[in-house]
Amino acid sequence: MVKYVAFFEELGKDDVGIAGGKGANLGELTQAGIPVPPGFVVTAATYDKFMTDTGLQPIVMDMLENLDVNDTKELQKVSAEIKDIITSTEIPEDIQTLIIESYNALCHRIGKDDVYVAIRSSATAEDLPEASFAGQQDTFLNIRGAEDVMEYVRKCWASLFEARAIFYREENNFDHSRVYIAVVVQEMVDAEKAGVMFTVHPSTGEDKILIEGSWGLGEAVVSGSVTPDTYWVDKSTGKLLEFTVGEKNVMFTREDGRTVKKEVPPELRNKRVLSDEEIAALSEMGRRIQEHYGSPQDTEWAIMDGEVYMLQSRPITTLGEAVEEGEVKSKDIILKGLGASPGLASGKVKIIREIHELDKIQLGDILVTVMTTPDMVPAMKRASGIITDEGGVTCHAAIVSRELGIPCVVGTGNATEVLRENQVVSIDGNKGLVYEGRVVEEEKKESAQESVTVESPILTVTEVKINVSMPEAARKAAATGADGVGLLRTEHMMLTTGVHPRKFIEDGREDELVRILAENILKVADEFYPRPVWYRTLDAPTDEFKTLEGGENEPYEHNPMLGWRGIRRELDEPEILRAEFRAIKKLHEQGYTNIGIMIPLVQHPDELRKAKRIAEEAGLKPHRDVEFGIMVETPAAALIIEDFIAEGVDFVSFGTNDLTQYTLAIDRNNEHVADLYTEGHPAVLKLIERVIKKCNEAGVKTSICGQAGSIPRIVEKLVELGISSVSANTDAVAEVRKTVARAEQRLLLKAARKLL
Repeated sequence: MVKYVAFFEELGKDDVGIAGGKGANLGELTQAGIPVPPGFVVTAATYDKFMTDTGLQPIVMDMLENLDVNDTKELQKVSAEIKDIITSTEIPEDIQTLIIESYNALCHRIGKDDVYVAIRSSATAEDLPEASFAGQQDTFLNIRGAEDVMEYVRKCWASLFEARAIFYREENNFDHSRVYIAVVVQEMVDAEKAGVMFTVHPSTGEDKILIEGSWGLGEAVVSGSVTPDTYWVDKSTGKLLEFTVGEKNVMFTREDGRTVKKEVPPELRNKRVLSDEEIAALSEMGRRIQEHYGSPQDTEWAIMDGEVYMLQSRPITTLGEAVEEGEVKSKDIILKGLGASPGLASGKVKIIREIHELDKIQLGDILVTVMTTPDMVPAMKRASGIITDEGGVTCHAAIVSRELGIPCVVGTGNATEVLRENQVVSIDGNKGLVYEGRVVEEEKKESAQESVTVESPILTVTEVKINVSMPEAARKAAATGADGVGLLRTEHMMLTTGVHPRKFIEDGREDELVRILAENILKVADEFYPRPVWYRTLDAPTDEFKTLEGGENEPYEHNPMLGWRGIRRELDEPEILRAEFRAIKKLHEQGYTNIGIMIPLVQHPDELRKAKRIAEEAGLKPHRDVEFGIMVETPAAALIIEDFIAEGVDFVSFGTNDLTQYTLAIDRNNEHVADLYTEGHPAVLKLIERVIKKCNEAGVKTSICGQAGSIPRIVEKLVELGISSVSANTDAVAEVRKTVARAEQRLLLKAARKLL
């Protein structure tokens, strides 16, 4: 039976053929229990019936038959003619009845008359993993009443023949006659704040969540009308890694039943949009959505009256091989923005202020504009790079550039004013920089590195160290002035190879694994030398290894956080641990004596003893060649810390994320108990206090590298207890140092007063 209209509850991800990408995914999200505003889909069959019953299908196909899509003016002309034919043709009465009855049913379900709805195009080949039509068809907001719903459904049908959509289909060999369009009619969320969220890094695929947000409707972010707030979140822990507050000058909102663009009140322009609680809720929702689909997702969200709604989810289609960085001959940085699409490009600047100027973009030019629009895609295809005044890393320019593989820098603020027509520039889409001159391959230049502002140093007795997850971030981390690395994670080095470390061993490629590890550890050890770098051996849960080549045999675990990870895995697979030790020995022989080894998730001294034995087999002498320590992440390790000290440790470091979840019996990834999770729980603090006291008595250094190391009140308590160092994330080092200094000064003042 042909289905002409379907409510979200009736649809799933396999219904792309009838509901299009948006419609199918909204149905899938609804069925998965994700909060989605209710709605229905006018299916592709309805569009087909309209085009057939009115006799428009053969007319439109004839108009497209010999069209040269690279002729921008001709493309625009034919597009306008087709859209005019569709929007001026009366919809047959039987189709009108179906749509009006469905709209009335939606109003009844919501309990209001003439509900405001968003009417969104949903092409049937849209949002597939191998292709994305995102932004090519139209969306209309704040539509109300059956008559207007009919009008805008027809406009959505017409938008299947927007110039950018015709161009995309031709370039990707989609048959125009086989691409249909469904239309989503969905209750309008009158958002107070909205934006987009990628469940992995949209350029590199790195496993961290990117959220962009602004005030009002999400149109401001998607269209690039503002430079939004940007939030990066560690997917595994939910921790906010870093954020940038954008200057949000305009917003879209509903006034008098219409969508209007207006200025943001001055007090909100540079104010952070999302609270920590909202970021946590969005991140958890993003994690659930990716887990449900089994692939990275590009989503849209909105918040109204404190409730988070998901408005869309689609596969990220821009992930691929990382673009190798070249360097630039010139040291003159003339503009800074956000790196939105990786790679380097050079060319002549062509500034586009009006759509009719697109023809001046020749192959290899740098397109410079306030913000790209979908109509610019054909010209973007000819450009070697894109620079915009506005936008964030999820705006139109960024998304399209990544898909086209074109380097892009967005959010520069004033590129259209600073740059000159035909000026030759180079852009770095990784770092978000624009240089004078052309690209050449040569040794790295200092000026091409990320700049980090370092305040005048504050001297503290308690060392303030830094956590490093990616070796690529070592220079930026070192520039903070941190006293060393309190945690160098191994997992990223392993996961980015795409190959399970065990497979390296099984294939006789252990030396290659050692080389990869040594090269990555070297990047950090060299930047910080002679400051200490504490390397934590592999601690990846089984679910993180399943996707790697050779990870097919990873066991299924109901709760991987409590499972086969940390030292317990590596003692079962000692060849991997031995390879890590060999890599560190190799660096030690090269003079990098600042590397310490940290064993994760220990719960018995036998594990420490066995790890030392494997190190010796690899030619590495614990306590003599390298400092050897443990992570205190289990209550067991804290309660018998004396036994570990007796076995021999140079330092211990608190992993408070795990210590908290194991002490309180709370899965930190479980949203149902997230509100009970707190590192400041008295039981957690008592365990930490006990370990610090015993270690201080034995002359063993203590540190902290978990989330609690960035919480001021806990840091102050740790300093008071006599902890040796505190290790924080890059964005928190400066504030943690200030907190440590205040705590030390308070202790000095307290001691001085006792002497009076």
